[in-house]
Amino acid sequence: MTPAPSQGFPPATGPDPRVLVLGTLPGAESLRRQEYYGLPRNRFWWIMGQLTGATPELPYPQRLTRLAEAGVALWDVCHSAQRPGSLDAAIDRASIRPNDIAGFVAAHPTLRLVACNGATAATLYRRFVALPLPMVRLPSTSPAHAGMPADAKLALWRAALAPLLPGS
Repeated sequence: MTPAPSQGFPPATGPDPRVLVLGTLPGAESLRRQEYYGLPRNRFWWIMGQLTGATPELPYPQRLTRLAEAGVALWDVCHSAQRPGSLDAAIDRASIRPNDIAGFVAAHPTLRLVACNGATAATLYRRFVALPLPMVRLPSTSPAHAGMPADAKLALWRAALAPLLPGS
């Protein structure tokens, strides 16, 4: 018997986002916690802490508030998919049901950039969505992608997002 597909979260956003950060699909720990980037070793919240003040030490609702205040929205390319474990490489591509990202973008005309968190998110975005909105593929914040030092990842995320964040 095939297990039920993993299902993602609704978008986390404020009323006027300028950046939409797209992952692929929440991993097992994120699903357990019901939090985007819930695995403590994932560097996403550390990077967002540097860029928006949404530090990992803050309670999750406060992190989401800080992101929204900075104009950053979170979502995933996949609404649901079969995936044993948490690795993007394990996603059964034939089982993917994408989120309505085009609808989200249409409802948020303030968006200026789609930032894909890693190569798989970018590949799936191009396959299922590919809107006429600038998109940047950023290095994955996942601990499974440890080939790049955290400071180098931060520098690339900062270069892409900082021009759209308050105070930049």
